[in-house]
Amino acid sequence: MGSPGSGLKERRPATGVVHTGSALAERLPATRRTVPRWVWALPPVAVLAVVFLYPLALVVQESLAPGAYGDVFASASFREALVTTVWLAVASTVGCLVLGFVLAVVIAFVPFPGGKAVSKFIDVFLSFPSFLITLALLFLYGTVGMANGVWTDVTGDPSGPFQFLTTPWGVLLAEITYFTPFVMRPLLAAFSQMETAQLEVASSLGARPLRIVRQVILPEALPALAAGGSLVLVMCLNEFGIVLFTGAKGVTTLPMLVYSKVILESDYAAACVVAVVNVALSVGLYVLYRGVSRRAGA
Repeated sequence: MGSPGSGLKERRPATGVVHTGSALAERLPATRRTVPRWVWALPPVAVLAVVFLYPLALVVQESLAPGAYGDVFASASFREALVTTVWLAVASTVGCLVLGFVLAVVIAFVPFPGGKAVSKFIDVFLSFPSFLITLALLFLYGTVGMANGVWTDVTGDPSGPFQFLTTPWGVLLAEITYFTPFVMRPLLAAFSQMETAQLEVASSLGARPLRIVRQVILPEALPALAAGGSLVLVMCLNEFGIVLFTGAKGVTTLPMLVYSKVILESDYAAACVVAVVNVALSVGLYVLYRGVSRRAGA
């Protein structure tokens, strides 16, 4: 049986280890706090400055050439492109909102075989490039597409009646086809959180389906509609691939005007002016989109 002093000596090494570990643990946070938080933001800010901010600054600098803004704003081609860009973006957004709301209501509240598969396909559709949808429409309704081919085979006419893809209506159809899922996705997410008891109570009280949609479903869908519509409006404003691949020569939007100024005319100052205007419109709409999304809880 050992003395009390020997027992204390046996415990000292263990106590010393614990003390050393706790002291080390206390030192670590202090060491980490010596590095300011803003230092960790330097690498991503540097990458952003090199990849985005510096080229944007060059575009703005080039647009400040003497008389560049005055010449562009005074040209009829710029005014026409601005009007075309705005009305195509607004019309496409309205079409996407109407079609997206109807399809989302059907998928969410009307049971049918394959409804879940359709909902999942929407997520896959969002990853498709815009020109792929345009090519699909060209195969269907182009000059030598399937619809015109069937027409010429049946009637014997040298050409079919479907010639609208190279007009503004063809661009509008392509944009609505491509961007509608961007409205449906937030709507389906909102409908999945909706209490079905409200629909059951309204139905038990004798409300017709259209009244249920108007008074119960639509108010719940307004935030998601606003967020999806704002996003579609921003993307339609900057859409380039759809207009290019449809071959609509009479449709000139701001992105197409930038392309023509650089490639066809080599007028870089005018192209930069149009690009700055397009960026300003996009940033304004993006701020609107973020505000709407924040209110919608997106």
